[in-house]
Amino acid sequence: MRNHTINRTTSETDISLTLNIDGAGYSSIQTGVGFFDHMLTLLSRHGLLDLNVSCKGDLEVDQHHSIEDIGIAFGKAFYQALGDKQGITRYSSITTPMDEALSTVSLDISGRSYLVYKVEGLKDKVGDFDTELVEEFFQAFTSNAKVTLHIHNVYGTNSHHMIESIFKGFGRALDQASQKSERIIGIPSTKGSL
Repeated sequence: MRNHTINRTTSETDISLTLNIDGAGYSSIQTGVGFFDHMLTLLSRHGLLDLNVSCKGDLEVDQHHSIEDIGIAFGKAFYQALGDKQGITRYSSITTPMDEALSTVSLDISGRSYLVYKVEGLKDKVGDFDTELVEEFFQAFTSNAKVTLHIHNVYGTNSHHMIESIFKGFGRALDQASQKSERIIGIPSTKGSL
């Protein structure tokens, strides 16, 4: 199975993260940020990724360091767990509804880090969660996973639902793009590398 464990300690956070790409959607998430725990649990469940995350961060400062550093660790784990990328589907584009909200997540496991984040209309907070940190998480993930990621919240009025549709779609996109196909021989690129 394709899996990887990251242990990352800085003066701001202490993170242990284990990812199994070929999982069944089991998770144990403890970040100290309740709403973010919920989003990572949804990502794991709908992406059929087994994900364990433990983070002790400087939440007395704010949530930024924890969320960003988890994105870094998750991106590194995904990159390592993919291995040589032989036979992967590579691309995915997923549209996910959540009640009145609709989001599209498109992913290319390209070896090139690029994030397009088009999400407008979020309230500043959902509970005590700073919604601007959603983009920070995906930027950190993208940079460390070396993928191209486009996130577009098409519409929605409830910030919780909008973010939830993004995280569910992101999990599904990771699952689809990382799947192996018997029809794909070698690396899915005319360059011969990703």
